[in-house]
Amino acid sequence: MATEAFSISRSDLNGPTSSTILITGGSSGIGLQTALLLHSICDANNIIVLDRQPPNSAPKSLISSQRFLFLQCDLTSWPSQRAAFAAGAAKFGGIDHVFVNAGIAEYQDQFFKDEVDEDGLLKEPDRRVVDIDVNAANDTVKLAIHYIRLQRDQKKGGSIVLTASLAGYLASAGAPLYSAAKHAIVGLMRALKNDLATLNIAISVVAPGITITPILSDRRPGESLENWAKRFRALGVPINDPDEIATAVVYLMGEGIKGNGKGLLIQAGRVADLEAGIAKTRNHWMGSEMLQLFRGGRNAPLFPNKL
Repeated sequence: MATEAFSISRSDLNGPTSSTILITGGSSGIGLQTALLLHSICDANNIIVLDRQPPNSAPKSLISSQRFLFLQCDLTSWPSQRAAFAAGAAKFGGIDHVFVNAGIAEYQDQFFKDEVDEDGLLKEPDRRVVDIDVNAANDTVKLAIHYIRLQRDQKKGGSIVLTASLAGYLASAGAPLYSAAKHAIVGLMRALKNDLATLNIAISVVAPGITITPILSDRRPGESLENWAKRFRALGVPINDPDEIATAVVYLMGEGIKGNGKGLLIQAGRVADLEAGIAKTRNHWMGSEMLQLFRGGRNAPLFPNKL
């Protein structure tokens, strides 16, 4: 059965309500639009944003709100993230949902351009893409699980949504480390979803195609993001607006445990659950023999559940 695309409108959102939501990389782009949406859909939602820089482009209605907290944070530092989560939880009494959004695009050429260090030896590759897009994200997920489990009402549960990418499903030529990092994000979600379900925590990913955010490259000198998007849309390239991704994120949070394990690809504002499609078509891409062998061995206690 083919995966069907659909649209998500604001009227489809069921929450979250009366919740505290922490967003990494929430000072611009998708993160900021998500913060604005979550702040507006319920006057009892609290928003915590972790980022290197404050959200200078955010409206005053958000910045001045008693339900908003910005915390400057180096997400690549475990002590910095740990302290920020603790401060946010202390201010609002806990954390219910986490949007693991911070990330960077491919940084220079780490595979085909050879440079030497001060000793004349092949220079060590720059690891910032993996440090931010994988390691920092892993730390955020660890902290998210910890704080959601601290809720007084365990029945309430919570959710973790991670920003992957179309490149996390179909690797992007010219962006090998970014593609590998986003594949890792999808893999992390898949590996955690069953255990987290037992804790009433849903984990899922959004996988945006090309989206108008500050990390876009290949803009002409002085070209605005809006003009860049207009130029590429004229060429037939599917472009997302950040608020379309934000709507998908909030939709997943509002789904509760029903959102667990979903992987929403978003292109030109349209949405498809790739994880559901992949699960339904296992017999096609694995073959019947390999699928049966897999099913026979998946209950082997190689990695026993610790919960």
